[in-house]
Amino acid sequence: MGVFSRFTDIINSNINSLLDKAEDPAKMVRLIIQEMEDTLVEVRSSSAKTLADKKEISRQATRFENEAQQWQEKAELALNKGREDLARAALMEKKKAADNALSLQEELSHVDGHIAKLQGEIAQLQEKLADAKARQKAIIMREKTASSRLKVKKNINSDRVNDALSKFDRYERKIDDIEAQVESHDLGSKSLADEIAELEADEKIDDELAQLKAKMTSDKKKK
Repeated sequence: MGVFSRFTDIINSNINSLLDKAEDPAKMVRLIIQEMEDTLVEVRSSSAKTLADKKEISRQATRFENEAQQWQEKAELALNKGREDLARAALMEKKKAADNALSLQEELSHVDGHIAKLQGEIAQLQEKLADAKARQKAIIMREKTASSRLKVKKNINSDRVNDALSKFDRYERKIDDIEAQVESHDLGSKSLADEIAELEADEKIDDELAQLKAKMTSDKKKK
């Protein structure tokens, strides 16, 4: 199983758990980053162990290759001494050593392929981790802003605010009633300016009346 397959299983498991508990996004982001960092540490440790195993396998392969060469030399020595039976036995041991060396070389080839894939996945995980950390602040800021807006919206639409506004309306109506009462008291009383204005109006009527009488008297005399 590749590192990303395992990592995805871990993340999905934790995300589903968080969603079930209705956890906040900021905590989810921190968890994802923590999982990525933990996975990266674990994979690096595994990679280091694999490299150590590769060195050990390489040493064993070299030892078997040297052993095969030694049995080759022993087989030649036995033939030189006229001991074909020993030479045959030495060649059989050589074949065993050579087969072991070949098997280990094939295993090394598989290990090299695994290490190459592992290094590629580590590089991808490092890139994803760097991207996640870069986006973490923006995500947390967006979450805080959205939460603040939601709180404001709830306050605006809350019964407490509506009750307060209703009280303002009642207070305004009471003030309107008081002002109306004041104005009603003023309706039956005259101010100094009103009385002087009435005197001026009466004086004008008196003047017009005197002019009318004078005109009528003059008309009678003419007849």
